[in-house]
Amino acid sequence: MQTNNNKIFLRGRLAGPPALSHVNHGVEYLLLPLTVCRLSGAEDTLHVIASRQQLDALPPLGEGSPLAVWGEVRTFNNRSGVGSRLVVSVFAKELAQEEGEDENHLELSGTLCKPPILRTTPLGRTICDMILAANRRYGRADYLPCIAWGSLAYRCGAMEVGDCLALEGRLQSRVYTKEIDGRTQERTAFEVSIMSLSDADEQDA
Repeated sequence: MQTNNNKIFLRGRLAGPPALSHVNHGVEYLLLPLTVCRLSGAEDTLHVIASRQQLDALPPLGEGSPLAVWGEVRTFNNRSGVGSRLVVSVFAKELAQEEGEDENHLELSGTLCKPPILRTTPLGRTICDMILAANRRYGRADYLPCIAWGSLAYRCGAMEVGDCLALEGRLQSRVYTKEIDGRTQERTAFEVSIMSLSDADEQDA
């Protein structure tokens, strides 16, 4: 199985202190909620997963601490029945506590695994939703929800399941409401906002 490109760089500030996420093979992993500002002034709060060892190599981190992250976007299915079914996070390969302008840049390639959905918002904007499967090493894959706007949306809407593509964009958060058992709950969805698109086969050539 060919490994797809999956690289993300984030620079922002912690929205809260690190908290234990899970333990895998005796290694503790912590969740770091990272807030990154867009050029529009809107904010995305993203979930960064890093090992205890990575954090121990940095000065103590708390709410408001600046942080730069180099890593990959990862997904897994939440079967607990609580919260979103698809959990999207950033798996940190490298961390640094550094100041600088907020940044959110993702390079991703993969295969379209569901038919794209082209639709129009109530405000008349054309958007396209799709799911991109990005292969990791060792036979696993991440299934990433992606969204394109305007002319890119039409281009994505013409694609078919099995098409390979490469994109640049950002990982963003979006708050929405869902009614469960007669009660309205507020949830957060994470998706890749596509800024530019190219053919993955051309990129590998």
